[in-house]
Amino acid sequence: MLAAMRAPPPALAVLLLAGCATPPPCPPGLGPATVAEAFFGRNQAGREVVSDADWARFLEDSVTPAFPDGLTVLDGAGQWRGRDGRIARERSKVLVVALPGGDAAAAQARLAPVIAAYRARFGQESVMVATRAGCVGF
Repeated sequence: MLAAMRAPPPALAVLLLAGCATPPPCPPGLGPATVAEAFFGRNQAGREVVSDADWARFLEDSVTPAFPDGLTVLDGAGQWRGRDGRIARERSKVLVVALPGGDAAAAQARLAPVIAAYRARFGQESVMVATRAGCVGF
């Protein structure tokens, strides 16, 4: 039975894959957007170096000017396994922005200067970013 199954012709395979890459249409009243989330850790060398006041200043100085149309910031509790095998935990800030009509590359380009500023200002090694297609409306 398995021997009877064959791969689709290359042209059909391309069409099938293209169909998978197309985001579903948005319901009435909503439009396509890219939703980006950036996860900003607040520790360095095992201690918190980004206080609530530091974050508030960074939000005002760097994040808000980059996303003047709106954003959401959530408090997070992150963890990861370090190279030494130990689990490290830290408080974090999660920045969520919806970019109507944008794509993942455009979202990354908009976030890049904010991330660079955060890393430089607070000596952070990295900021995790996740993007996804979505539908938004106001």
